[in-house]
Amino acid sequence: MRIAVTYEDGQVFQHFGHTERFKIYDVENGNIGTTYVVNTNGSGHGALADILKKIDVDTLICGGIGAGARRALTEAGIKLYGGAGGSADQAVEDLLKGRLSFDPEACCDHHGQHHDGECGHHGCAEHSCD
Repeated sequence: MRIAVTYEDGQVFQHFGHTERFKIYDVENGNIGTTYVVNTNGSGHGALADILKKIDVDTLICGGIGAGARRALTEAGIKLYGGAGGSADQAVEDLLKGRLSFDPEACCDHHGQHHDGECGHHGCAEHSCD
C-alpha cells in the first residue's frame, strides 16, 4: 500500500489543489516503511491526481478537496480520505489503526475568499460544495 498525504510543515495541508508537496508512505503488513516527500511543482488538480497515479499511490489523505479533484482521483483508482487534519504522520498511523478522523463529504472550503481571484481559475468554482 502506498499512501500520500497533502503536506506542509508536518501537517495535513488543507487545500488539495494548492498543495506544493505530498508526503508518501510505503506500508507493508500494516507498518510504515519508507517515507519521502514529493514536490508537485505547482501542478493543478488534475495534474496532482496524475502525479499520484504515476508514483503508484492508492490512498490519499487530505483536507478540503473539490468535486473535480475527487473525480480525477476516482478515475485514477485512488481511495480518498478527505477532511483530515493535524499531523500527517499521525493521520497515517490512525488510518492504519482504523481510527482516522475524516469527512467523506469534505469539500474545498475557501469559497468567498477566492485567493486573489484564482478560484475560478483552478476549478473549485465548478463544484457545489458550498
